Amino acid sequence: MSHTYRQPGVVLTDRRFTVPLDHDDPTGETIELYAREVVAGDKADDDLPWLLYLQGGPGFGAHRFVGKQAWLGRALQEYRVLLLDQRGTGASTPANRQTLPLRGGPRAQADYLTHFRADSIVRDCEAVRPRLTGGAPWTVLGQSFGGFCAVNYLSTAPEGLHTALITGGLPSLDAHADDVYRAAYPRIERKVAAHYARYPQDVERARRIAEYVLQNEPVLANGYRLTVEAFQSLGILLGSGDGSHRLHFLLEDAFVRTPQGLALSDAFQEQVQTQLSYAANPLYALVHEPIYGQDDRPTAWSAERVRAEFPQFDAAKTLAGDGPVLFTGETVHPWMFDTDPALRPLRETADLLAERTDWTPLYDRTRLAANEVPVAAAVYHDDMYVDTAHALETARAIRGLRTWVTDEFEHDGVRAGGPRVLDRLLALARDEV
Repeated sequence: MSHTYRQPGVVLTDRRFTVPLDHDDPTGETIELYAREVVAGDKADDDLPWLLYLQGGPGFGAHRFVGKQAWLGRALQEYRVLLLDQRGTGASTPANRQTLPLRGGPRAQADYLTHFRADSIVRDCEAVRPRLTGGAPWTVLGQSFGGFCAVNYLSTAPEGLHTALITGGLPSLDAHADDVYRAAYPRIERKVAAHYARYPQDVERARRIAEYVLQNEPVLANGYRLTVEAFQSLGILLGSGDGSHRLHFLLEDAFVRTPQGLALSDAFQEQVQTQLSYAANPLYALVHEPIYGQDDRPTAWSAERVRAEFPQFDAAKTLAGDGPVLFTGETVHPWMFDTDPALRPLRETADLLAERTDWTPLYDRTRLAANEVPVAAAVYHDDMYVDTAHALETARAIRGLRTWVTDEFEHDGVRAGGPRVLDRLLALARDEV
């Protein structure tokens, strides 16, 4: 059953689809997908081409827009848009600490989660597409991990695509997770240095907070254990356009004087709790490293192992001297499954995923080299989340792909400058510039 309703300037329709959990077993277990159709109010009855939006992540449902926010307004000028909650996210059949025990024990849960990578998401899209378009190919807009899915789409089902638009999401085609993180930590360090150059007062503030957390390890209101490593992970903010400013405002009023002396304020702890908790998107933590698994090598908590190769990120050692505490970025670590109450019941499941060695390939270099689908990609210079060198290498491997390399935006350019970013990519894909 679908429901249609209105917001300012748009008509929305809720859609639900039943798809196989394992597309190689089409008569087996099924799951539900939720998607929101959006069309401009004055075009609601028009026969428009479709644009499928694939959210970044992994593990995030599609953004809940109000009206024609961000890039959506530009898309609605000529498309009927489908905002898909990828499997396990949003209003699709959920995968979290509450629902995964229905599968059985940790090993059964880990086996289940192997079906939540880009390859399964693309096969979901191909199952849904004929029901909406009558079989016509559609345009896909992939942001971040959504771009990874778009490249898998080009590798496995290019016949389903009219055009592919990618923002901050060209993956390495064959890098192991270790390669991804070895490239990431120096980028993260550059972002931290840029933040401290902008806000030099934050050097001392971050040291004071880190020292307090190291000595006291506070427990936040939701039961989150705030370790110094968890505090450092607030650096994930630095990958967005306004993230440096948001981090600065978070740090500036961290302490309050109490009868027992200085303590972290309730306001600071509430903001930190909101930023660090994975209660709303646990799938991100569970499958973040498996999205890089493509061979018989386990990911084996790659970000944690590779971090040891960069001792400058060791806050305890830093605090023994007088240097700045380095924040970290978009990395998932085993200790998160101890500190975060939303993840604690899933620690063994996460360990089993980290040990797995039977990942299937996600990308096909031969098919990409023969690509005939118009493709355009925004590559953000020194993107904190996706390595620029990896992205450009992949761009060269996809026949006909046109890149727009820019340092005007960070990883969230499609949000911060959405209409202009989408307009530029459409022009590139159509060979209008």
